[in-house]
Amino acid sequence: MLLLKGALSGRGINELLAQCHPLGMFKDSTMRSIPTFEPNAKGFADLYQTVLVDTPVGPYFAMFLQESSNAMGGEVRNVIEEVEIEIIKSSLIKYWIEDFTQYVTKLGGDTAEIMGDLLKVRADTNAINITLNSFGTPLNEPALRSSDRKRLYPAVGHLYPSGTSMLTDVSTEDELGQVLALFPQYSYIWNVHASGAEKSIDDAFYERDVEALELAFEGQMHFGVFYAYVKLKEQEIRNLVWITECILQAQKDEINKFVPVFSRHAPWRASASKAR
Repeated sequence: MLLLKGALSGRGINELLAQCHPLGMFKDSTMRSIPTFEPNAKGFADLYQTVLVDTPVGPYFAMFLQESSNAMGGEVRNVIEEVEIEIIKSSLIKYWIEDFTQYVTKLGGDTAEIMGDLLKVRADTNAINITLNSFGTPLNEPALRSSDRKRLYPAVGHLYPSGTSMLTDVSTEDELGQVLALFPQYSYIWNVHASGAEKSIDDAFYERDVEALELAFEGQMHFGVFYAYVKLKEQEIRNLVWITECILQAQKDEINKFVPVFSRHAPWRASASKAR
């Protein structure tokens, strides 16, 4: 997605490659070919047919193009030109979550239980963020809430189907808070956002994620631990970036406002200790 955005903005390929996540890298020749296509409908159609179709995200692009062309009543060739890049990204993540969930369900056992719960939480986080970020945009218009925005919600999760159905009708932050109040695991996170506290809703999500990911290591004989390991490493990277930015901006009083990993001072461990 970073390379597609770069192609639209005209940024240099070497600059873009340096910013790509290592886990999302393809062969160097494939990566360098993506920005060479013309940023128009024909160019994006050619990009999919000659490059993306052979990558791990190829099937998700195919699903997105087919679903979007059916909904828009147009040709697949015109879809990518008419749809915003963030909508494409959210759609691909939705298809990936749903596909991954089906895969771990087939594996069964502890993997299905532990990894399945992690993916449900990821799906719910996406649905909440999509709704929250749609306010003030065309996606929050009545006609688009029940069509375009609804299609971005993953068909899995603790919120699915009743919660995501209610999210379809949400048009303001107050209404979003009323829906999330019905789900105890998310009412606290929303209260953090609504209270205007220094902690952002993203921070609250990250804290909740770290707790679930750390607990994945408590199980035995399941594959969810590999996913948890990678995601916790990503959190460590976010922590390092935060600390570095605080140092560079001389904001050392803010330096400790990161989400600790496997720390006895983690918020959820501290609350558990007080409960005892």
